Parts: sequence; C-alpha cells; structure tokens
Amino acid sequence: MSSFAAFRSHCRIAPPRVAVVLGSGLGDAARCFVETATVPFADVPGLAAPTVHGHRGALSFGHWSGTPALLFHGRMHYYEGHPREVVTAPVRVAADLGATRLIMTNAAGGIHPKLEPGSLLAIRSHLKLTGSGAWRTFAAGTALSSPYSPRLLDRLAGLLSGVYAALTGPSYETPAEIRALAKCGADAVGMSTALEAETAAELGLEVAAISCVTNRAAGLSAEVLDHKEVLVNARLAVGRLGGLIGELVALPD
Repeated sequence: MSSFAAFRSHCRIAPPRVAVVLGSGLGDAARCFVETATVPFADVPGLAAPTVHGHRGALSFGHWSGTPALLFHGRMHYYEGHPREVVTAPVRVAADLGATRLIMTNAAGGIHPKLEPGSLLAIRSHLKLTGSGAWRTFAAGTALSSPYSPRLLDRLAGLLSGVYAALTGPSYETPAEIRALAKCGADAVGMSTALEAETAAELGLEVAAISCVTNRAAGLSAEVLDHKEVLVNARLAVGRLGGLIGELVALPD
C-alpha cells in the first residue's frame, strides 16, 4: 500500500465533495466550516509545512454548511523552494480523497483601478508567469482554455471578474513590471493559484478562484508593500469571502 493510500485509509472519512484552499491571512473566512479532524501538512504524504506567516499549514476534514468538505489552511509556493509536484500536491490530495470541486482563494495586489484593498476579484483567466510550463502534463499541442468553471463564475457575478497574473516571488513586483502586466491585461497579481487551477482542471475538478486584494500593486499607491500589510488588509474581506465560498460549496454537482 502506498503512503497516501495508507493515509487515506487511516482518515476513515466520508468522501468530501468540495475542497477549499485559504490563502494568506484568510483563515477567518472559514467560520462556517465545522472541523471533525485536522492534520498538519507535514503529516500528509506529498505535502510540506509552509514557511510563510499567515499560512497555518494544516488539512481539515469536516462540513461546510452541511456539505462534506476539505479545508487546506494555506498552501506551498515556488519561492519556498518547492518543485511543481509539491506546489500542486494539495490539488491531487483533494482529488484522491474524492473532491470534485476546488475553490481557491489568494491574497493579491490590485492592478485594475477598481481593485482597492478589501476588494474581491473572481478569476476568469490567468497569466502563468512562473516558468513552469515545461512540466505541464497535458499532451503536446493541447489547447488549454480557461480552467475556471463558467458555472461557478456565474455565481460570482456580483464581483468584478478578471485576469490574475501569477509570478514566482518571493519579492513583490517592481512598478515597471506592474505597468507591463497591466498592458498584458492583468487585473491582479500574486504568487500562486494558476498552476493549481490548471492541475485541477486536468484532473477533472470544477474550479473557482477568488483573489482578496490586500494592497494596490507596486507603483499604484504611495504605500510601501510588506507582508504585514497583506495580512492586516486580508481581514477586510473575510466575511464577504466566507459567504461566497459557502454559496459555491452548496451548489449541487
């Protein structure tokens, strides 16, 4: 028996319908989630303990408003030194445990003029600028449309929808880079989500992703960017974010 099969057998849980990933500082968005069991990432085969403040680094089993669900408190990033297989491991864990829907959140810098701190963006497409395309397992020549579910995006119609630019990090972007991203059509920028979304779509999961804008991107405000500001401003939107996640979780398959 593989280490993951042994882990799954040990969990003895009802198959989850939905998996939710909470980004930096967004843990309070899960107030409607009822935990029945929680394990550290380090105890889940394939996962690794995060090193970034604001990521709890645990996998919880339970129910979100009555729906069997998994909750990933944080994620792993390229800038922590992890390879693609580790960065995308939570997606494969969710699929292997039975989830058919993945709802991701992240903290992002706002590029679009309407995206002030505390705003939410429904991601409808992305620019994956992490240099990871060479490892994609899609067949050569495959046309990859947006991995984000139109059905789930319809339920987020009250939000601005747009394009998320995923960079490797860990440093924030320069003002020149932000101007270039804006010309490429990016509405928000961060350091996660894109590769996870593509992996989930490849595995047949229905995908939605919401960015919580925690700051204006570099050069678009007089504020000096730092991670503490990200964590503080993430709290501005967690109530609304939690409600939207609940709506997506409750949708029938």
